[in-house]
Amino acid sequence: MPKKANKKKAGGPYAKLPFFPQPDDAKEADEHLVNAIVESPRGCRNKYKFDTELGIFSLTKVLPQGSVFPFDFGLLPNTKGEDGDPLDLLILMDEPAFTGCAVKVHLIGVIEAEQTERDGTTTRNDRLIAVAADSHNHSNIKSLHQLNDHLIEEIEHFFVSYNAIAGKVFKPVGRFAAKRARELVKAAAKAS
Repeated sequence: MPKKANKKKAGGPYAKLPFFPQPDDAKEADEHLVNAIVESPRGCRNKYKFDTELGIFSLTKVLPQGSVFPFDFGLLPNTKGEDGDPLDLLILMDEPAFTGCAVKVHLIGVIEAEQTERDGTTTRNDRLIAVAADSHNHSNIKSLHQLNDHLIEEIEHFFVSYNAIAGKVFKPVGRFAAKRARELVKAAAKAS
């Protein structure tokens, strides 16, 4: 008798990664820490995306000459955003990580945005902003509002330009602090 096809999606190596990191000791316990996975490192032109079916990272595009990811770009495993993908985030840290690296992060805020595809379909596609728990240079930043406004505008411009190249429209609709980011994460964790 032939085996039935398994319809369950393969989660790859990150399916078992706990959403909230396990502390190394009791002093390190922090309810605001979450695990993030780096897809595309800071300074990289290559856009990688985790393929949940295959459990690997795939190259999905190369940014034009002169364009690079301004910070490490990644995802929150075991979440699902309105666009059907895990939530996206930028991670502020001292040095670029590598594709597939798990990083403990503190959420500091979110740039809420609408993304319109080439076919005219519009969905929310927010960008969470986080600081690596082990960062030295950004360790004092606890809220998006502590970042320079010009830096936030540059981050927004990066995503507007990045999407325009693909024929999409990325429209930032609001900037919010860590509390709102955590609310979005909790809702996306329940949706996954």
